Amino acid sequence: VQLVESGGGLVQPGGSLRLSCAASGFTFSTYGLNWYRQAPGKERERVAGISSGGSYTNYVDSVKGRFTISRDNDKSTLYLQMNSLKPEDTAVYYCNYAGYWGQGTQVTVSS
Repeated sequence: VQLVESGGGLVQPGGSLRLSCAASGFTFSTYGLNWYRQAPGKERERVAGISSGGSYTNYVDSVKGRFTISRDNDKSTLYLQMNSLKPEDTAVYYCNYAGYWGQGTQVTVSS
């Protein structure tokens, strides 16, 4: 199993980023997937989850209305569209499937 995140970077407050997670090594379309994040000095928290077909999604309260999780099963890729970013969104973001994790991508929100 391999999960490779990309799309992180430095963005000003109020800006947007789109994270991607390219997956391989398992039958992507049959599993629910998650995005997690970990800020310095804090525990890793689950940000969003999506069902195998993409019909069901859920979010931590702090990102509801700003973040959108989606997936392309034909491309075996998971996405996280992040809008109206805030400094408190600064963290390393991870793609998660079962007990597997990617290497993470850094998101920094700062002016």
